[in-house]
Amino acid sequence: MDRTQYLPGLALLCGAAVLARAIGSVTGIEALLIAIALGVVLVNGPGVPDACRAGVGTHTLWLAAGIVLMGASISLAAVREAGIVVLGVTVVVAVSTIGVVEALSRGVFGLSEKLGSLLAAGAGICGVSAVVAVAGAVRAREDQIAYAAATVLLFDAITLVVYPVAGQLLGLSDIVFGIWAGVSMFSTGPVVAVGFAYSEAAGQWATLTKLSRNALIGVVVLVYAAVYMRTTSERRLSVRLLWAEFPTFVLGFLALAIIGSLGVFSETHRTVIDTAYNWLFLMAFVGLGTEIELHELRAAGVRPVIVVFVSLIVASTLALSLLTLVF
Repeated sequence: MDRTQYLPGLALLCGAAVLARAIGSVTGIEALLIAIALGVVLVNGPGVPDACRAGVGTHTLWLAAGIVLMGASISLAAVREAGIVVLGVTVVVAVSTIGVVEALSRGVFGLSEKLGSLLAAGAGICGVSAVVAVAGAVRAREDQIAYAAATVLLFDAITLVVYPVAGQLLGLSDIVFGIWAGVSMFSTGPVVAVGFAYSEAAGQWATLTKLSRNALIGVVVLVYAAVYMRTTSERRLSVRLLWAEFPTFVLGFLALAIIGSLGVFSETHRTVIDTAYNWLFLMAFVGLGTEIELHELRAAGVRPVIVVFVSLIVASTLALSLLTLVF
């Protein structure tokens, strides 16, 4: 196999990733959202050049690699320190969000089961990271992954602006605001940014809570893998079958989470790893953007956006209600 055939597409992904980061730094818009937008513009405009198709098609590999490296940022010790109360609220809100999205997607808005599951994972656990992790377990199509990721990132951008304003209007304490953001917002980056924008203490609580919530990703992937194997296969669910279908990159994610929790990685190591997986995600989402064809999105309409919006309202209200009882 001539591996040089991948070079033009890889160069395209890298160049677009650099451009997305540059635009994001100037505009303040999430770079991942820009990366998807660049891919969308490319495929719906001039189109992906034939010479670049092979390399652009490798974007799923960069997604998997990014998820594995992201495991190093998960601190199991931080999860323990968050305490039973925070963990309880986190689990209740996450499970409720997933349930609401699944119910609305299938029973009300008629979305495909796989797209609904991707939206549920993204809204309920950790945004784009959960979308791509669960995608492997349910064998979602590339366009479903891209649309779910774009929907999640859209709300990441919205909550970056809305949450601090809402927190001030509601007069939330630093602790309550931090936990609220950590259990109801989607992606880690926006959660941390919003928390520290509110206050130092809010930022610490937001980060701690979000890491606790992120740790649920492994369980959610296993559950979805088991559920979809039962519904799509006539074979009986078994350990061998589960292993054959299981997205093995998640094991790498969990392994790095354990290693990181043992204190093996220094701050320098963590900085390098964080930088690496952020760039891998940028490259991957340029490729994912090329899977979004506007005529297909027009057919889907705004239903996924409405589903996620309703789930966000439910999660935010439920989280605030529980936190008000506790603090």
